[in-house]
Amino acid sequence: MANYHYDEGGSLAAYFLITILALVLTPMTLSSISKRPAKQHPRGCQCQPCLDQRARIAKREKGTILAFNLSKKTYFLIAGWTLFAFLCYKVSGAVVENKLYNPFEILGISPSLSEKDIKSHYKKLSKQFHPDKVKPSANETAEEISDRFVQLTKAYKSLTDETIRKNWELYGNPDGRQEMSMGIALPKWIVESHNNIWVLGIYGLIFGGALPALVGRWWFGSRQKTKDGVNAKSAAVFFKSLKEESMMEEVVGTLGKAYQFEMSDVGVKKVDVNIDRLESEIEKRAGVKWSEVRKIAKDVDGKLHVKRRRALVLLYAHLLRIDISDEKLQKEQAQILLQIPLLLNALLNVSISRNWLLPSLAIMRLNAYFAQALPPVEDERLRLTQLPFIQKADVETLGDAKNLTDVADILESKKDKRASVVRKALEKWGAIDIVDAAFKVIGERGVTPSSIVFLVLKLRISPPGKKVQRKELSVDETKRAIKYNEKQDDEFLLSKSEMEEFTNEETVATSAHAPYWPGERKPSWWVVLADDKLNRIVVPPFKVTDVPYANSDAEHERDYRSYKIQFQAPQNVGMFTWKVYLVSDTFVGEDVTRDIILKIEQPQAMESPDDEISDPEEDSLAGQMAAMRGGKVKKLADQGDDDDESSTDDDEEENESSDSDSD
Repeated sequence: MANYHYDEGGSLAAYFLITILALVLTPMTLSSISKRPAKQHPRGCQCQPCLDQRARIAKREKGTILAFNLSKKTYFLIAGWTLFAFLCYKVSGAVVENKLYNPFEILGISPSLSEKDIKSHYKKLSKQFHPDKVKPSANETAEEISDRFVQLTKAYKSLTDETIRKNWELYGNPDGRQEMSMGIALPKWIVESHNNIWVLGIYGLIFGGALPALVGRWWFGSRQKTKDGVNAKSAAVFFKSLKEESMMEEVVGTLGKAYQFEMSDVGVKKVDVNIDRLESEIEKRAGVKWSEVRKIAKDVDGKLHVKRRRALVLLYAHLLRIDISDEKLQKEQAQILLQIPLLLNALLNVSISRNWLLPSLAIMRLNAYFAQALPPVEDERLRLTQLPFIQKADVETLGDAKNLTDVADILESKKDKRASVVRKALEKWGAIDIVDAAFKVIGERGVTPSSIVFLVLKLRISPPGKKVQRKELSVDETKRAIKYNEKQDDEFLLSKSEMEEFTNEETVATSAHAPYWPGERKPSWWVVLADDKLNRIVVPPFKVTDVPYANSDAEHERDYRSYKIQFQAPQNVGMFTWKVYLVSDTFVGEDVTRDIILKIEQPQAMESPDDEISDPEEDSLAGQMAAMRGGKVKKLADQGDDDDESSTDDDEEENESSDSDSD
């Protein structure tokens, strides 16, 4: 029969808590202090403004000596390990009651002693510790003295008396079989009657109040957020406000409406002198554009909510590059800007769900305007101010500069110190290049109705002004390169990944040129397959990143990376003229488009021999080129066979003529 007892000393409860804390704190700590490589960006933009901005971001994230930026997780770990250390200290001084009975340890002798030596040792101990010879003192009571002598006697008999020794060997106790004793890791005071009301009260508070409140907060909080991570009311505003013909100003105004639900009420004032001052400066610089955005962001009643106005003012101050002196306002602006990608992504999903092309492109391009702190205006030359130390006023002094390389050339001709910094930025500029774009079907030469089609893109970054010198390949090297690239293309088409595996990560950009963006910025691009004549998106856009730079030293001249998107072909036979858009989320004006034709044929038409193209003849120029690439060519018949055949034909003709003469 088991005997249950509560943990009067608190040791079992402490061991239980130590175990739970170790299981929770150890993996959390390892994940927090795991060695991570320092945030260095040797493959990113190395211009001075970008380096300064990264230093400011690192300082803000790290904090200062007097004000550390500690997360909730860090506070939890500190409190958890403090409790862990306290419990370990408490347990280290606790007396262990439940341990195996060992008479040799009690008598203080070695198990190898003979029975005679054991008796001799016991006599010495009995004379020393007999209750009649030991007087009680402040450190030891009479009961403790008597109990110690009883333990010595029992240990002696366990080793000398046959019955008692047998009990010890069989049951681990000289008294024979004992009741099973099981400890409960709860302090005894929890179950004492005079504490019942407090224990029940705490129990009811935790399970009747705190737990339902926590579950309710999670449930209703998750219902308030969409799958895109924005407030459900913000998503509703996006659905109502976005139109098929919406352009940049409408998108910015719609974006401002969402901040009514995304911003916290803490620190928001109806009257703020700093916000008023910023708005007056924005009105001077933006003029009518600002009035249009304010009008779009107003409620149905014609009023502009205070949080919408505040967010729009801070956003436009960023776009117009207006300096903010107030430190709190700077932090608030940074928080609002860092929410932009999330909100624009939710807004983009609304546009994509309706297959609208123009609003989708406007939303995508707006990311780059915020990244480079440029107002979304129609002036093409304003994109030149993306370059370091080039402001709007400088554009007029650059003469006929139409592109970024022109700016660098003009500055160098004037021996301007900014020329070297501009060249630094252009070295890692995100100018995307489409090496190839094609539709492919696994195992088929063409595309049939309703088949599964892959749009395969081969992309690389070719910074403006950077010329890649391609080395000339021999015939054998060309054959090997063609064979290698075809094999890589086939393996990628059969793989499940949307992005080709890339071994040379050194040629991939890690940080883009974005000196005004308050966080790390990795360049990426949206790929859109659309029918621009109908203003419709054919396939939902997907985002690509880690595009390599053009590299003359690439193996087999494969300095690009392949990406693919899967979709189902239309059910109708015919020619579909579409367009592929590559829209940058970081660089303004670096979009690339390419016309692409999808030809859908019936399977019978593709198998028709009339449509097959015969292999080139061996002695033709096309045949020689195909042979160099390892392709098939048509072999010529031997000349001797031709002569034999011709002589045989002549003999037959002569025989026929002689037969006719005899007739």
